[in-house]
Amino acid sequence: MMTAKASCPFCEIVRREAPGAREVYRDESAVAFLPLEPATLGHTLVVPRIHAPDVWSLDERTAAHLARVTLRLSHAVKRATAPEGLNIIQSNGAVATQSVFHLHVHIVPRWSNDGVGPIWPPETSYSEKQKDDVWERLRYECDEVGAR
Repeated sequence: MMTAKASCPFCEIVRREAPGAREVYRDESAVAFLPLEPATLGHTLVVPRIHAPDVWSLDERTAAHLARVTLRLSHAVKRATAPEGLNIIQSNGAVATQSVFHLHVHIVPRWSNDGVGPIWPPETSYSEKQKDDVWERLRYECDEVGAR
């Protein structure tokens, strides 16, 4: 299990060393707070209390707990902000727009014309061969972990 990292801003929030942090939830394994620059009002971050840089560093027990907390807080965000929709986003690596390397889940309430914009490209141009190749590799890897 990874311990808190001194230079991590989310570990500072977990340790209650970040003045001005707008914490909304805390339990034995997770903390949730509002980001300094929210995408929308009600945007909430859920983090594990252990320092895990990304999803590949997370143990299954903590991952399951984060999923439960994310679900609970999604309902709280819905009641508090009455959004038209909701994004739950978890990014891993700089290329995927992760800017703080402490695993975190974004709960982002959405409204028409909220300025966030779409998160998917309007279309792609992958060939059927490319899709079949990745399908085959993924099926193999899923067999290896017993997921099929």
